[in-house]
Amino acid sequence: MRQRLVQIALLVVASVVPALAHHPFAAEYDWKKPVTITGTVTKFDWSNPHALLVVKGTDESGTDAEWRVELGSPGRLTSFGWSTHQLKTGDRVSVDGWLAKSGRKQLSAKSVTIPGGRELAAGSSFFEQGKSPAITTRASAK
Repeated sequence: MRQRLVQIALLVVASVVPALAHHPFAAEYDWKKPVTITGTVTKFDWSNPHALLVVKGTDESGTDAEWRVELGSPGRLTSFGWSTHQLKTGDRVSVDGWLAKSGRKQLSAKSVTIPGGRELAAGSSFFEQGKSPAITTRASAK
């Protein structure tokens, strides 16, 4: 009986941990601080719970930094037309999103304009309230 309770407790803990790893948009990002970052990809990590893009570039005010860009989950990105090899180190991109409340050089991406000018929805948790981002294709990258 005791062993069975321990097993149930472990299952409960194991099911809660992934939920804790996922955070709501409002806990970390400020929707009142939209930003566009233009620069070069230094890393593209296709993993759960969020894919990560690191861009060395500048924002509209000219702040030069290495920006950590949180994207949606790989499953969600796939539904928006992404693939695991969508971006490579050195690719020039433009990212629209919202700044982190902490002041770190981090943002939650709304969309990413990839080489060739195609704009892809980035699966931000901002849209998890059942809203879908309306993304149009731009003629060329910024």
